[in-house]
Amino acid sequence: MTTDNLPLAGIRVADFSWFGAGPIFTQALAHYGAEVIRVESQIRLDGLRITQPMPKDRPPGINLSGYYNNFNAGKLSFSLNMASEKGREVALRLIAKSDIVAENFTPGTFEKWGLTYDRIVQVKPNIIMVREPMQGLTGPHRDFAGFGAVITPLAGISYLSGFPHRPPVGLGTNYTDYVINPGHALVATLAALHYRNRTGKGQLIEVAQLESSVNVISVALLDCSANGRVQERQGNRLPYACPHGAYRCLGDDRWVAIAVFTDGEWQAFCQVVGEEWTREERFATLLGRKAHEDELDRLIESWTSQREAEEVMERLQAAGVPAGVVQSAADTLDHDPHLKARGYYHYLEHPEAGRTAYDGPGFRLSATPGGPRGPAPLLGQHTEYVCKHVLGLSEEEIAELVVDGVLQ
Repeated sequence: MTTDNLPLAGIRVADFSWFGAGPIFTQALAHYGAEVIRVESQIRLDGLRITQPMPKDRPPGINLSGYYNNFNAGKLSFSLNMASEKGREVALRLIAKSDIVAENFTPGTFEKWGLTYDRIVQVKPNIIMVREPMQGLTGPHRDFAGFGAVITPLAGISYLSGFPHRPPVGLGTNYTDYVINPGHALVATLAALHYRNRTGKGQLIEVAQLESSVNVISVALLDCSANGRVQERQGNRLPYACPHGAYRCLGDDRWVAIAVFTDGEWQAFCQVVGEEWTREERFATLLGRKAHEDELDRLIESWTSQREAEEVMERLQAAGVPAGVVQSAADTLDHDPHLKARGYYHYLEHPEAGRTAYDGPGFRLSATPGGPRGPAPLLGQHTEYVCKHVLGLSEEEIAELVVDGVLQ
């Protein structure tokens, strides 16, 4: 896929980020035409490069992680030893040739390398610098390390996740890494690019991941602020919807989620189900259904458990009732007819991992549709290209950097 017609064509990103939130953010930039150069090193690997899953038919390797490859499709990989003084000098030269520099290390790491914002703007006055520290660049916890598994409970999300009278649980995935923080970083960066196009000026963007994530529990925060009430775990239930849960269906570990928010949806649900209990007066209103929610859930599951999850979803959706199969990864990848029809997954040939499914972009532009332009890079795959064509180094200069252990 060429980038000439994409909205971010001509934008270069020096991407020092690692693990999840940073690379997922820069991946969106790459999907829409930016040249994203991952700066990484054999000396200190991005932990995702050695994280499962990997293809089971070959030995583990630093180029095989499904996590890393899916978050870095279409990027360039530039090996650079940031522990060396010359490596830091090369990094500064790369930043001077870039429009955006991104990092998500613990505060102090970039400073230790001499890559402060004040120093960077000396070599690139209109640079847009995106920093995604866990808890911000200032404050008593600025130096605390962590990942999505730490931010999710800190932001209050885990406390609300789970069933009443049971311990808090996670979300099944690090939601803050995948959606919240990359999304906020992306919006802020596009705003900064727009500002630079108007004024010629760059700026520093700080996406404190804790602050970026805590807004997810805004309803609970409002309830606490206004009413002095601490919301507790509710399982699959909501106070303003009933039924609202996941119900067992035919087959091994097959479930369907059903959410009824209005009396009209309840009446449509009853017409589809057609059982005697749906006509009972005690279930006619939301208040009545909430008062008998345990029994209602048992009755609904007695109906769903005799049917395929897909059948339940299709019949309820046809009647205007929100419902969806609780899909596994295999379902979404191989069996979901909607995702297949829209061509969401992109199958790309990776030189070591083989033919692999990559996520498509999370949004589509009608005039400039984006997506992965190639598989994830091998570690250091584009080091020579970056040295020659981006930094303009001579063969002799490159050879000297190799001998000095800078390009590793």
